[in-house]
Amino acid sequence: MKNSWTICLILAMAMIFPFTGTAQQASINDFMVKENLSQNGKLAIIATDSLEKTNNQVNGDYKFTINGFQQDLRFTDGVAVTSNPIESSTFVFFKHKSGDKEIGKLFFLRVTEKGISPYKISGFLLIVVPLLVLFIAYKLKRFLITLLIIALVYFYLNYSKGLDVKQLIESTILGLKDLI
Repeated sequence: MKNSWTICLILAMAMIFPFTGTAQQASINDFMVKENLSQNGKLAIIATDSLEKTNNQVNGDYKFTINGFQQDLRFTDGVAVTSNPIESSTFVFFKHKSGDKEIGKLFFLRVTEKGISPYKISGFLLIVVPLLVLFIAYKLKRFLITLLIIALVYFYLNYSKGLDVKQLIESTILGLKDLI
């Protein structure tokens, strides 16, 4: 009888201990991008809550897509540093999927002697600005000239700053999802 109680106790402990040893990984609900504190040209991705305060409970590896390349970023106390430094001004699209929620943000990273300054580009602006330009062009009856200027600006940004149409469309769609 004593042996059966011992075996039951051992089996119960074996079933309980694996569940107590595993912790649930905190999810990233939002993030912001800043230059790393060491100013080595690398970016720091900071996990934030809805009030844009750092979520210190985010620790471990999380998958991010940066300009179409998937990277595992290691978060420590809510902060992760990208592996590759930014050498010149460029457009960067960050995307993270957390459960059923997908977060995507488009940034223009301006590199100067003082460091990197990230500027977030709203998905709403990606729709309003072209519509405004087309409205002005329609009113001024110079649609072809305006279209040519827009095409030249796009090709300049595409070839020298890394802007991609896919990133623009994806950022616009995610921006509209946030509005709804």
